[in-house]
Amino acid sequence: MNKKLKSNLSTFEKDLKSMQLILEEIESKDLSLEEVIDKYKLGVELSKKCQKALEEAEQKIKQVTDDIEK
Repeated sequence: MNKKLKSNLSTFEKDLKSMQLILEEIESKDLSLEEVIDKYKLGVELSKKCQKALEEAEQKIKQVTDDIEK
């Protein structure tokens, strides 16, 4: 596995874990409305990053599959 792919996977996993922690914090009901909104915004940003990483991984898998089929 090349370094960039490893780095992207590591970042994806960290972002996913962060999203899970944010969800737990929001569900704890110990936050003010403003804190919940801030956490939600951060969660949305992380979600977008994860989606982009998944799309890049999908493209790489498609490319490898196409190369094998040639």
